[in-house]
Amino acid sequence: MQQITEAILADSLTDIGALPVPESYRAVVVREEDQEMFAGMPAREKDPRTSLHVQDVPTPELGPGEALVAVMASAVNYNTVWTSIFEPVSTFGFLKRYGKLSSLTKRHDLPYHVVGSDLAGVVVRVGIGVNNWKPGDEVVAHCLSVELEDPAGHDDTMLDPQQRIWGFETNFGGLADLALVKSNQLMPKANHLTWEEAACPGLVNSTAYRQLVGKHGAAMKQGDIVLIWGASGGLGSYATQFALNGGGIPVCVVSSPDKAEIAHRMGAQLVIDRSAEGYRFWQDEHNQDPKEWQRLGAKIRELTGGEDPDIVFEHPGRETFGASVYVTRRGGTIVTCASTSGFLHTYDNRYLWMNLKRIVGSHFANYREAWEANRLIARGAIHPTLSNVYALEDVGQAAYDVHRNLHQGKVGVRCLAPKDGLGVRDHELRERLGGKLHRFRNT
Repeated sequence: MQQITEAILADSLTDIGALPVPESYRAVVVREEDQEMFAGMPAREKDPRTSLHVQDVPTPELGPGEALVAVMASAVNYNTVWTSIFEPVSTFGFLKRYGKLSSLTKRHDLPYHVVGSDLAGVVVRVGIGVNNWKPGDEVVAHCLSVELEDPAGHDDTMLDPQQRIWGFETNFGGLADLALVKSNQLMPKANHLTWEEAACPGLVNSTAYRQLVGKHGAAMKQGDIVLIWGASGGLGSYATQFALNGGGIPVCVVSSPDKAEIAHRMGAQLVIDRSAEGYRFWQDEHNQDPKEWQRLGAKIRELTGGEDPDIVFEHPGRETFGASVYVTRRGGTIVTCASTSGFLHTYDNRYLWMNLKRIVGSHFANYREAWEANRLIARGAIHPTLSNVYALEDVGQAAYDVHRNLHQGKVGVRCLAPKDGLGVRDHELRERLGGKLHRFRNT
């Protein structure tokens, strides 16, 4: 790995293909033997710092249509948290099912799971049948892994019955020095970004694009009022940018004054600080408080001049879903993914059916949507929301911060990159964008 890293740092990218690939590499893993370590504990008390381990693992065999990437930087997503706390299910079940598909996928069924669904790095090897990428290419990867052997996936790859999220439902993810991906997961790295900046948009940027902008999601149009929960977080920060870029009117919900300031720095004018308003949507474990829904609705109308949201961008799930259904305008759309506060949603169906509202489920993005979302990053129209960067050895703390909502934007992880700030090729564009690239850093 040292030879490969030195070649990348020296810009000797044409030499990468001639360098030997190591027999093993550092990776962040969860272990099958630890699956029951948190049994009986409330989710919030489960600590990723005790379940995520950095260890050497064997380099996997490279198959047809695949690429091996030297990972300069990666990032922590909420699926990393779910994997680390074995909730809602252990991901080893995913690996076992995938391993039964073919002799090639059997490689993924191991007693350890290399996690991570983002990367920025350099291609070091490509398998048979790969024509669009070669060793030395600087890339990022989206996390859609799909076999594309079923007709259901050819109109929208997210509908393929063999659709999986790389690094969550497959092995050999991006929180490592090397990563194994399907070659059609690769996209060009934005030339004006550092390695750690380039690594952080992938999953959340593509997810927000499909969920809010894409025809399979809410299909936002100019003038739409969009209520965005967690607007300074991983998903919400990209949704806020897409709303602003596309002529929408974001109403950003955040949980602290610092996060409200970040939303304002992104250009949002209408911001609700939940900590200041003191909303309590649940009276107890089983009962919600409709008066709190009404109070939220009144606050939104106060900010918007009397209008309700056309779209609610939902991802907290259980905690907020009842309120989301209530405040959406007649005929409006609640578009939902993730459910980071709980998967079992409760809402009053009268406000949905009698007011002709729609609930749309959205999950990651298809190939075209991921590519379009990355193109906007590369053109400097959408910006990374990187806040803090951790060394690979400290990934447990990074995942803990995300689990406890102590972070803002995205949390990056240096893998092979020895320090922050490397990998920039287009200094002119970077200088032109200025502070837009640093709105989330160390806040």
